Amino acid sequence: MWAIVTIYASYFSVRTVGVHRGLGTSAYDFALYDQGIWLISRGHTPFVTLMGRNLFGDHSSFILLLLVPFYWVISNTSFLFVVQSIVIALGALPVYYFSKSCMRSEGLGALMAVLYLVHPVIGWTNLENFHPDSALGVLVATAIWAAHSKRWIWYWVAVALALLVKEDVAFVLAPLGLWVAVYQHRKYGLITSVTSLAMMAVMFLAVMRGLTGVTFRNSWRVPFGGISGFLTTLVTKPLEFARYMVSEDRPMYVWQMLSPMAFVFIYRPGLALVGVVMLASNVVSTFWYQHHIQYHYSLIIVPCIVMGSSWALGKMSRSFMNASVVLVAIASFLTSLLWSPLPLSFTTTQHWTSHSAPVIAAREALDSIPDDVSVAAYHSITAHLARRVEIYSFPNPFERSLYGPDVFAKGDRLPQAETVEFVILPASLDGPAEAVWSAEVVHFSVVFSNAWWVVYKRN
Repeated sequence: MWAIVTIYASYFSVRTVGVHRGLGTSAYDFALYDQGIWLISRGHTPFVTLMGRNLFGDHSSFILLLLVPFYWVISNTSFLFVVQSIVIALGALPVYYFSKSCMRSEGLGALMAVLYLVHPVIGWTNLENFHPDSALGVLVATAIWAAHSKRWIWYWVAVALALLVKEDVAFVLAPLGLWVAVYQHRKYGLITSVTSLAMMAVMFLAVMRGLTGVTFRNSWRVPFGGISGFLTTLVTKPLEFARYMVSEDRPMYVWQMLSPMAFVFIYRPGLALVGVVMLASNVVSTFWYQHHIQYHYSLIIVPCIVMGSSWALGKMSRSFMNASVVLVAIASFLTSLLWSPLPLSFTTTQHWTSHSAPVIAAREALDSIPDDVSVAAYHSITAHLARRVEIYSFPNPFERSLYGPDVFAKGDRLPQAETVEFVILPASLDGPAEAVWSAEVVHFSVVFSNAWWVVYKRN
């Protein structure tokens, strides 16, 4: 099993580092984490200038503190991509141990672990920049395995770490606690549910509001104007609600999430239902990314689906289980071919390599920017300049865009526009970017240029 984990982690480490070195990563969502962790490692408050918010006011991802010591000794900006690939790959181990126990077969346990790794969501999460959410696969899976095998120290460590990943993890941990209470240990399960909900309240009402002044920064993702409008529409306008629920490929999203396991979890749905609240949250959200498998919001659900399938398979007779496993294997590999980014799949991704002309030209341009100056940069360049106190993703700070607690605030000129020392932009800008820069360029002089990039320094 360790060999499979190593192969997966190695493959995606090489692939994601290649994407990063080919300028395929960005401020959202890689450079902002890189800057935040670097700031903490240097003793600074983690106010991330790439997004205009405190790192932990954006999301309560305190698990990132575990990476700070590595920033004392590792300067390579590819580091987080290797960490992410390893962490995602490790999720296969608790799936293996749990499935082996449920299905009473080491071979079938290994098969389910492989099917976990080839689930389309797993590979896409690995390729989507960097997110602390990538740790939720292994942590939720470990909590499920540990509860099932009565390894309670492992269980509480996994639950505690999961609570440090993100404020909304209670959408899975609270249902998990109910499953534990019913099937494993009543007291521990209820403690898990209550604690996770309490932690979510603390993170929203105290931590995030204290750091940003806003309690629910993403409340706009609830359709029909908020929770009240959502419930009113559900009750009084069911047809309108139904039309909304089938818009933007939402049914396809559910199909892509569940069909890799051939729906065998329906036989004994208790464990798979642990993920239903988060799945419903993603489906309902107005935020397009949440109901598409190419984005990290779905990773936390995959252990529930796969291990829920193992749980159900283990309740079948041996002959029925064997036949069902064949069906699951076929479904998993077919859906992986159709929808995952793995080798031999039908999907494609495109990015420059480190040997592409624009990338080579970017490296030359980056050499002309000192390490300790404030910079405004094109979004893909920020991923290679983030380890500094002050950096902005153009058009910030000259024109606000995705900056500050309110993601919809835009258009005004930030005070920092007067103090930015260096700017690096493509040699050719689109219309809106050109309009912003034409009003500012008079204050700067060109200090480096090539066919692809121009570096400016304040006069």
